[in-house]
This record gives sequence, C-alpha cells and structure tokens, in this order.
Amino acid sequence: MRPTFLAILCFLAWNPCSKANGNLSPGSVGVHRRFEYKYSFKPPYLAQKDGTVPFWEYGGNAIASSESVRVAPSLRSQKGAIWTKSQTNFDWWDVEIVFRVTGRGRIGADGLAFWYTTEKGDYNGPVFGSSDRWNGLAIMFDSFDNDNKHNNPYISAVLNDGTKLYDHANDGTTQLLSGCLRDFRNKPFPTRARIEYYNNVLTVLIHNGMTNNNDDYELCLRADGVNLPKNGYFGISAATGGLADDHDVFHFLTTSLHAAGQIQEQPKVDNQEKLTQEYKEYQEKLEKQKQEYKKEHPEKEDEDWEEFYESENQRELRQIWQGQSQIADHLRELSRKVDEIIGRQETTLSLVSRNAGQAPPPPATGGVAQQPLPVGAVSRSDVDLLLTNQNLLLSSIREIRQLVGDINVRTDNIQTNQKHAPTAQIQSTGYDVQTLIAEMRDGMNQVKQGITHVGQRLGAPQGAAQVANCPTGNCVGVTLFLSVTVVQLLLVFIYNVFKNRSEAQAKKFY
Repeated sequence: MRPTFLAILCFLAWNPCSKANGNLSPGSVGVHRRFEYKYSFKPPYLAQKDGTVPFWEYGGNAIASSESVRVAPSLRSQKGAIWTKSQTNFDWWDVEIVFRVTGRGRIGADGLAFWYTTEKGDYNGPVFGSSDRWNGLAIMFDSFDNDNKHNNPYISAVLNDGTKLYDHANDGTTQLLSGCLRDFRNKPFPTRARIEYYNNVLTVLIHNGMTNNNDDYELCLRADGVNLPKNGYFGISAATGGLADDHDVFHFLTTSLHAAGQIQEQPKVDNQEKLTQEYKEYQEKLEKQKQEYKKEHPEKEDEDWEEFYESENQRELRQIWQGQSQIADHLRELSRKVDEIIGRQETTLSLVSRNAGQAPPPPATGGVAQQPLPVGAVSRSDVDLLLTNQNLLLSSIREIRQLVGDINVRTDNIQTNQKHAPTAQIQSTGYDVQTLIAEMRDGMNQVKQGITHVGQRLGAPQGAAQVANCPTGNCVGVTLFLSVTVVQLLLVFIYNVFKNRSEAQAKKFY
C-alpha cells in the first residue's frame, strides 16, 4: 500500500505542472510554431511616420506611437480599438500580449479586451470599446466592479455566436466560459497574457507584472471542447467610463501552431556552384576587357594597375596613422588648454599675494583724511553690501519658490478631486468658481506688488532698503497672503470632499 500511495501522490503533484509546462512550450510535444508578422506588432517603430501600424488599423480614441498603442487614454468616456486588416489562414494559434493598465485612482475602469471574431468590431462599441453580439472569442480584462461583488479586476473568457448581448450588469458572469481573479492595474512591470488555442483547447496564462522575468507565467483558465470559427480577425479594444485608466499595449505577437509534419520545410538551395560559375564568368569578362584596352592603348602597356588599388595592409596602416594623428591633435589641444588654465591661475595668485602684502589703511580720525584705496581694489563696505543683497535675494527666492510649490500642490489636489467627480451630474458651482478665480487674481496682484517691492529693495542701497516705503497704500505681507490662500484652498478642498462623499454611491452605466 505504501508504494502505491506514494505513486498516487507523485502523480497528483506532477500532473498540474505538466499541463502548465505543456502549454508554456507546445513545441516540446511535437508542435511546429511559425511567427506570423502580419498579425503582430511590437516596438520599436511600431507606428510609421504617417501614424499607421503595418497590417493593422485602429480607430476611436486609440493613439499609436513608435513604442506602444494607447487603446484608450485616461479620460472619461473614451473608447478605442485596433484590428488586423486580414483574416487568419491558420486554425491553431498562440498570442502573447504585453500591456499595462495604469491610473491614479484606487479603482479603475473599464478595462481591456482581446478579440478573435469572424468580423471586425466597431471602434466605439458598447463592450469594452468593441461591438456587441460578436461571433467568436473575447478575453475580458475587466477592472470595474459593476455587480458590486468585490471580485474585480477579473479576467474572463466569453464565447458568443453572434446572437447574445453581453451582460454588463453582472460583469458577464452568466455567460463566461471560465476566468480567474487577477489584479493587473498599476504594476511595476508590464503585464503579460498568453492565449493559446490548439486542438479545441483554450488556455490563458498570466504574468502578474510583479517581476521582470518574462517567463513567470501562471495558469488562469483552461477549457476543453472550444470550437472557434475559422478565418477570424484579431483585435484589442478598451474603454473608460466615469473612472479612467491608461490602456497601453506594447506587444501583440501571434504564432501559428501546426502539427508535426503538417508543414513541409522548404529545402535549402545550395547556390555555391552557381556563385562559383558566375565568378568565373566575371573574371573571364574582366580579362577580355583588359586585353582590349591594351590593344587600344599600347603606350600604357607598362603601367602597373596594382598601384591604383590599396591593399589590406596599406588600408590598415592608413587607418592606424589617421587614428594616431587625431589622438595627437587632441593632446595638443588639451596641452594648450592646460597651459592657459595654469597662466590664469598664476595671474590670480599674483594678484592675491599683491593685495595681501599691502598694509591695511589706518583708521579714520577727526581731521585726518583716510588714505585713498588703490585702483581696482574692493572696499569692505562694497563686499558687505554685495553679501547683504545676495542674502536678501536668496531669501526672497525661497519664499517665492515655497509659495509657488504650495499653489501647485493645492491645484493638483483640486484637479484630482474634479476628475473623480461623475460627469453625468450637473455642476452648480459656477458662482463659487468665479469668486475663487477673482480672489486668486487679487492674490496674484498682491504677489506682483510684493515682487516689485523686493526688486526696489534690491536696487536701492542698504540703508535706503531698510526704510523704503510701500509703493502702494495697501501692501500686504507674504505671511498674510499665504494665510489667506491656504484658508481659501482649505475651503475648496472641504467642499470637494463633501461633494465626493455625497456621490460615493453613484455607479457607472454604459
């Protein structure tokens, strides 16, 4: 009994791994793989200079660049898709998709979808940016929880024969073939999905994007007896709603799968004999032309034709000599610059030693005139004034930088809160926004007056800068202006928080 139990235990532990490994490398079980470039795209030069993707066409809000295809940007109510121009001419295939879904919110919407259908879908359709009632396969990467069951992001496979409507309210749970719960948003590395269809077996493997190991796949779903239509189109679509994410696709690599012996490899053509024969014919033609030239020009019979050509040794020596000449030129230039720097340093040291050797002037007393300073010398009062002005300028720059940083941070917070607000609700804060804009305009005017005042203080002498009057009668200090600005922004932030809480129960509808 004990050996039988161990054998059963080993079989149970080995069998799932063997399935996963078999799907990761179908070639190990005698499957011929051939890369299909007409059904693939990858960087660099993913898109051409005119914006087109070779063998593909895209539309809606999709944007193609040299590195990726942004199927749907992080704006509300955006839809886009990209489809192959031609149908497939193979029955079994393996598709690897490298994508990234990123957003600033804790949750995102709506998601990404992979398509294999008999007809190309729309670019602004209701199902993740594509058409409903499709005929074929759809792999949904759904990031929004429509049924409020807290089971998203979710990856599901849905089959349709062209007559069924997608069940949005339940996230397609009543129609899915199989699926798995995987979080693919905001990962440090791009997420990878490998979709394989071979012998009516559908397998989906997922790389979670937490490591940079491209082969770190795990099994998401496996379904037997899947009958897909022949000669279909591949496509990728995405959509956003009240919430928005960036849906970027970097690679779409398609490989056709064929049984062993199904494809006959073309025999390699040995062109060695053909090339040798062509070389001999060329040599004979060249010798014939030489003889004809000698007959027409007998006075040039003694010329050595080898002098007009450069041998390999001569070419190598010429390249070495040119490299040595460039190195010598650079060394001479460096030597000249070093000599110039040394000369400047010696001049500076001589001036410093000359000023240090002079005796300081005696202190001024009543009735005794102060000795005049030498020409070109800098007095102590000038140095103190320069340092004072520099310190004043630095402090003013720090205050302005801190003020601008606070304004930028609070502006980003306001824009973030406004982005999270639903678009379908009518905004009734027009008067408050206009009032806030007017107050901010007054504050900016005060900032301009303060900067002008600082400039006048910097331009005036040290004594005059301390007793300079305000240019206007209603000057406001920087501290007061910052306090008023912080209070205003705090009120706006509290209002936005209250509004977001009141709308927290609102849901996204298609």
